[in-house]
Amino acid sequence: MTGWRIGYVAGPPDIIKKIGALQSHSTSNPSSISQMAALEALKGSQEALFKMKEEFVARRDYMVKRIDSFKNVSCVKPKGAFYLFCNISGTGLDSIAFSTRLLEEARVACVPGVAFGSNRHVRLSFATSMENIKTGLDRIEKWLK
Repeated sequence: MTGWRIGYVAGPPDIIKKIGALQSHSTSNPSSISQMAALEALKGSQEALFKMKEEFVARRDYMVKRIDSFKNVSCVKPKGAFYLFCNISGTGLDSIAFSTRLLEEARVACVPGVAFGSNRHVRLSFATSMENIKTGLDRIEKWLK
C-alpha cells in the first residue's frame, strides 16, 4: 500500500513498546479509510501481491543492471525496498548538486542522499512503470556522458 503510510511491526514486547513511543511522537494516526483499506489488504486475496512482486523484481533488476553500466555511478541491489541508493561519488558532485543538475538538465527527479545520511548517494525509485524507468535511465545515461 505504497503511499498510504500505514503498516505494522512485530517483535519482542520491550522493543515494540519503545517503537510505539517513538512513532507516537513522530507521526499522526492514519485515516479511518486507510485503516479499512489496510484491513481489506490483509484479509483479502493475496494473488495480486505475487504479480506485483514479480513486476517490482523485474524493474529493480533492470535498473540495477543499467545503473551499474553507467560511468561513475553504481548501486547495490536492494532486497526489500522499491528504491535504489546509488553511489554518485565518481561524478565529483555531492548529492544535492547531482540531484539539482539531474532534474534541470536531464528532467529526472531523484532524492539527495544527504537526507538519508550520505552525501555520496542519491535515491531513485522503481515504483513507476517500466516505460518511465527506461525513459529516465536513458536520460540519466545521456546526461552522464
